[in-house]
This record gives sequence, structure tokens and C-alpha cells, in this order.
Amino acid sequence: MTRTATEDMHNLLTDNPELYEARFPDADRLAGRWTEDCLQRYGSGSRVLDMGCGTGRDAAHLHGSGRTVTGADLSEAMLTHARAHHPGPAYVRADLHGFDLGHNTFDAVVCLDSSLLYCHTNAQLDGFLASCRRALTPGGLLVAEMRNGAYFLGRTDLLDTPTLHEFAWHGTAYRSTTTLTVDRTVQLLRRTRVWTADDGSPPVEQRSAWRLLFPLELRRLLAAHGFEVLDLHDGPGPRTEPPWREGMAPGEATDADRLHVVARLIEPAP
Repeated sequence: MTRTATEDMHNLLTDNPELYEARFPDADRLAGRWTEDCLQRYGSGSRVLDMGCGTGRDAAHLHGSGRTVTGADLSEAMLTHARAHHPGPAYVRADLHGFDLGHNTFDAVVCLDSSLLYCHTNAQLDGFLASCRRALTPGGLLVAEMRNGAYFLGRTDLLDTPTLHEFAWHGTAYRSTTTLTVDRTVQLLRRTRVWTADDGSPPVEQRSAWRLLFPLELRRLLAAHGFEVLDLHDGPGPRTEPPWREGMAPGEATDADRLHVVARLIEPAP
């Protein structure tokens, strides 16, 4: 019988950070380099909070670029891995739905790989942005990279049809079958992923979801929390095709499947 990860609160990838890095390799630290480019482009100070830091690869890259970095995540397994394998930043446990890591403490908050979209409700989005506003210094930056809700307006190429992926880790072959569906009532992109392995372990089914945010909606949310949008575009970025490379300027369209935003805090929290 298939185990459902939501029943026992386990997650195959976040519970096994080395497996996560094997499934999503980033040997060139593309996400970290893109982020550093954004921070330099808009003159960010050195103190950076990587919210939803995962295994710590991007936080460590920013640290190696000379920044003072705090990586925050809700997964203790991820944080333990980050401290051991990607040292340099300070790693702390925090919930992006609402966190308090100090007032006027950071010059930039970074939120990559659709982490922001784990804020499913308006209240959770408000909690995240209010927390960023409190954490940032006046003029501080919010840099985020995520799926683009606008891509799913009239497009179905990524939906309803299972996609397969295979990779090997420590001599075991893993296979994932992933299906995406849109729940329009609550504006969520739902993902069902079934994992199988050739080591005899039973299949594992995991369910997760991202909030679908649209470009104009995101602009309005940011403005409501005291941010001015400096850049909002669909690429190039670390997960676009073709991917971002050094020297590439931000685009102007917001039509493709990824969304990138850089916003400056112009109205600090009281």
C-alpha cells in the first residue's frame, strides 16, 4: 500500500537533504550567482537573510561573496545539513509565514525557488511581507524567484499529465512521477509526486502546493507593505530556459513560467 507523506508529515527530499541536492544539482551555483548579481545591481548592503534556505547552497555562495548571511528554514534536517556541508552563514529555524529575526537587521531578504509561494493564503502572504518589512533596513531589498501564476492563464502544457524523472543516489535508482493540477477556487497549483526506488522500499506519495500569484497582484501586495518594485520579469533567471548568465540584463515580459522580483523597502515598519 502506498504511504502518503502528508499522513506522517515526512517529506522524502526535505528529510534527506543529500538526496535533495542529488535530485536538484546546482554545481555552478547559478541561483546564488543570479542573486548576487541582483544585490550588486541595486546596491544592497552586506547583511542578507536567505528565507527558505533549504540545504544552504545559495546562502553559502552569498557568504563566499563577502556578505554576512543568515539562512532560515523550517526543516531541522535541512538546517543540520546546511551547517555541516555549507558552513559560513548563521542558520536558524524560522517560519516564512511570520518571523521575527530582529528589527532593521538585514539589508536584503532573499526568497528563492518558489519558497514565497508556500504562503497559500492572503494572511500568510501578509505575514511574510510584514516580517520582511520589519527585518529590513530602510531602502533594503526583497529578491524573490518563483513560478509565475500568469503562465497558467489558458495554458495547460504543464498540467494534468504525469512527468517522469529518474536519477541515482548512493547506488539506488529513484524515479518520481509528478502531476500538477490547478485548484482555481483557492488559487493554488497542487503537486502530487509518487516516489519509487529499486531498493525494495514501498512507494511514497507526497502532496504539496504553491500559491499562484500574478504579476499585477504581486505589485499590489508589495506596495501595500511599503515596497517599490524595481524589477519584475520572467527571465532570464536561474531556472529559466535558457538560464541566466553573467552580463545578462533583466527582461521586461512577465509571460513565461518563472517570475523574478526585486523590490525596495521605501516605507519601513514603525
